[in-house]
Amino acid sequence: MKIKSLALFCGSKPGNSAVYAQHAREVGELLAARQIELVYGGGNNGLMGVAADAAMEHGGWVRGVIPQVLLAWEQQHEGISELLIVDDMHVRKRTIYELCDGALILPGGFGTLDELFEILTWNGLSIHDKKIFILNSGGFYNHLLLHMELLEKEGFLYGKLSDKFVVLAEPADLLSHLEETI
Repeated sequence: MKIKSLALFCGSKPGNSAVYAQHAREVGELLAARQIELVYGGGNNGLMGVAADAAMEHGGWVRGVIPQVLLAWEQQHEGISELLIVDDMHVRKRTIYELCDGALILPGGFGTLDELFEILTWNGLSIHDKKIFILNSGGFYNHLLLHMELLEKEGFLYGKLSDKFVVLAEPADLLSHLEETI
């Protein structure tokens, strides 16, 4: 099965480096150009909004999944292909996982880390087996990756770390993985 839809987990804020937004924009454009559906948290702010806008501007299909609580804060993106409204954050994550063939993690905060670790955990428990990519924009995840290596070294992981995800330096690095079977 080829990747036809990719979950995007990233910040609802833009971060302090211009490379984060540049990479989010490139990801949106790249997915649209290859007719790969972008599935994400449905927000209009930060890197989430940048990626969704770029995909839409380039003729892509963008499906957002947003919990009711964020609607009250007017955080939803009104200009995407489809917006699903769910009860809470847990249902949001589960729905995004069900709709995607793989996941791409860009820079972000606690929510992004939560999503990364949950999808890694679910893969480890064989709840699903989806490809996971980490876009290490400007070295954003260097420290986290070192800590993950420590987890493996100290015997806290099942299996090899290199089997759990693929680290990318640039959005274009994703291209060689999109046509692989998963």
